[in-house]
Amino acid sequence: MNQSEPSWGGYDRSYTLPNDEVHVWQTNLNIPPPDFPQLRQVLSPDERARADRFHFEVDRRRSVIGRGYLRLLLGQILDLPANDLQFEYDEFGKPGLIPGQGRPLDFNVSHSGELILIAITAGRAVGVDVERIRTDLDPVSIAMRFFSASEREILASLPRPARYRAFFACWTRKEAYLKAKGVGLSLPLDQFDVSFLPDEEPQLLATRPDPAEARNWRLLALDLPSDYAGALAVAGSAWKLKRWEWDPGLVLGSGGEKGTYPKN
Repeated sequence: MNQSEPSWGGYDRSYTLPNDEVHVWQTNLNIPPPDFPQLRQVLSPDERARADRFHFEVDRRRSVIGRGYLRLLLGQILDLPANDLQFEYDEFGKPGLIPGQGRPLDFNVSHSGELILIAITAGRAVGVDVERIRTDLDPVSIAMRFFSASEREILASLPRPARYRAFFACWTRKEAYLKAKGVGLSLPLDQFDVSFLPDEEPQLLATRPDPAEARNWRLLALDLPSDYAGALAVAGSAWKLKRWEWDPGLVLGSGGEKGTYPKN
């Protein structure tokens, strides 16, 4: 498995998703103001209503941009109009495409601060998580509530300045795994262990009660700006990662340059 590419690539009209690839898209909230209403129209009425329920404007923007870009990417892959795609939700709230809209795709969206990540695969489970690294919290106290015994011990042993990055590395890897499994918090965070030290390869180290489960997944740390931590969890091993960057500063539907939106 090729776990990384040398740099983030850009979008163009030839974009496709081979079955043996996992794609992670990175973008931000800096969409030009005239483009935002157009992107909002790509959403379904219930998605627009969901975005409008957020109290803060930045949260409304994250909701519209994350779901809007996801729709555009899925529509490009499936050769379907983005605003015609139909989603269903499982008992834990994880969205999926209603069957009959082309080949099965799995996807996940995460956002924090200014960043938005979108992961897309064909026929395999995927989860992605991004968090802005904060230093206005006590990582050891939070770990005591949520992490496994071994993770708590490792985090507490680190020098205080190193704890913040290690904590968010651990947190994003755990969240990515939970999102890939689609079980929400019905699986407690202390029921599995991940590696998270700077010199360690990201791994799902142990799963309880079934220890064999750990062998079915791969974890990756994502190369993001230094004040963010991000992780990807993917089922299986016969795949390679490609990473893409969507420049939101380019004009919506403006002809297919790198970073532009696909027309529908």
